[in-house]
Amino acid sequence: MKNLLFICSGNIDRSPCAESLFKNSEKYSAKSAGVGPLTENPVRKEMVEWADIIFVMEDEHKRLLLERFPEVEGIIVLEVGNNFLRYDPELENILREKLYRYL
Repeated sequence: MKNLLFICSGNIDRSPCAESLFKNSEKYSAKSAGVGPLTENPVRKEMVEWADIIFVMEDEHKRLLLERFPEVEGIIVLEVGNNFLRYDPELENILREKLYRYL
């Protein structure tokens, strides 16, 4: 089973939505976290070490992640803007489409 880590700013909408797409998966285990200063679930070293693949929603998330964990390699930027709510079907469709290329 591959471990997927999804990261956005506050871990409120985009990354939890992506994580939820894999809740019943037999191939993938997923977690989500945030890199913003006010997130209740900040990305931690053990999460980064756990992940086989790390997806971030924007280039800024990649930059912030690399500031904290410069050893991380192979971060995939999905280019999903912060204009969706967690359970928006359009967000789910966009994430599925973008993740299809990698998984």
